[in-house]
Amino acid sequence: MTLESSEPGVAGKEVGLVSPLGGTLVDLLMAPDEHAEFSARADELISLRISETASADLALLGSGAYSPINGFQGRSDYTSVVEHAALSDGTPWTLPITLPAGDHGRTLREGAVVALRDEGGHLLGALTVTEIYNRDLEAEAREVYRTTDQAHPGVAALFAQGPTVVAGPVRVAAQPAGDVPSTPAETRAALTDRGWSTVVGFQTRNPVHRAHEYLTKVALEQVDGLLLHPLSGVTKGDDVPFEVRMQCYRVLLDGYYPPNRVVLGIFPGAMRYAGPREAIYHGQVRRNYGCSHFIIGRDAAGVGNYYGTYDAQTLFDELGGAERLGFAAYKFEHSFYCRACESMASTKTCPHGADDRVILSGTRVREMLTRGDPIPHEFTRPEVAEILRAAYAVAEPVAG
Repeated sequence: MTLESSEPGVAGKEVGLVSPLGGTLVDLLMAPDEHAEFSARADELISLRISETASADLALLGSGAYSPINGFQGRSDYTSVVEHAALSDGTPWTLPITLPAGDHGRTLREGAVVALRDEGGHLLGALTVTEIYNRDLEAEAREVYRTTDQAHPGVAALFAQGPTVVAGPVRVAAQPAGDVPSTPAETRAALTDRGWSTVVGFQTRNPVHRAHEYLTKVALEQVDGLLLHPLSGVTKGDDVPFEVRMQCYRVLLDGYYPPNRVVLGIFPGAMRYAGPREAIYHGQVRRNYGCSHFIIGRDAAGVGNYYGTYDAQTLFDELGGAERLGFAAYKFEHSFYCRACESMASTKTCPHGADDRVILSGTRVREMLTRGDPIPHEFTRPEVAEILRAAYAVAEPVAG
């Protein structure tokens, strides 16, 4: 594990949260009057039904989570992100934020205002067209995902979208507030209310097991507070459902973390499984949510065997580290419970062999849950295991 002590974005430590990327949060949300006016004329406009992933990107644009970006990227920014992991003005940014044009690629015209709707037809916002262009899907897959293999879920989704995309600034319908903060403004307010300056963010799309608990608590020793920030958008079909994960997070925080040191929020993004590029994106976006530090563990944002164990940590350094990216990284090696040590440990701290280490893959855990096998308490807390066991028991079909 490496703990980088440099404070991002400032010369020396200052009171207050880290600044957003670009200096200020972009606000693209429609005011009530604007939304009412747009809704009244939306049926007269071309409507573009967009995927769950694009809908998530639109919501994140609207809330300022993608600051300083103010719309779906044009060719110049797109090409620069793919080739250089930065916007065309040099601002670091690692994932393309583009909007597939679907069947409207040949009918859209520059200057047109398009009504953006979800797959069910619900009005989400508006886009003013500035460009329609074709992406190089092979180059994007190779540079962003580091593979052109369509067995990779992110690459498969990319090629399924087709090359034609539409670019332009957006206005976004505001979403009702939930019971936990989901926008940068809501989250920053919660962090500020606690008087925090240094905040470590932890991205997860899985229930928090003992190794995750270990990482977050070691990091929490170094900063004012922890933002546990699970992703709530689209994931692979075999990932644990979001509602079940939230139950797990709540019971874990209630029983094993000091309540004044942790904020549970939501990141309403979609997974791309782009490995190192996506891990850095997750850190940059969490800076916009108020995080000065971000945990980069093993195989961050990866899938299958497409990425090296610590490729994301290497990319963080290659892109300029905290000084350029604006957040400090807590770099952890593989963690596990060691029965001989009788504690959580990592390869840096434990001298014992594999037979003493409790290490379970996500696939192995799902198999155990499906069979009704008990999950070892060394892997996850009993309260979390019980929630998962109950959820999988309900999900299993009844034999008959």
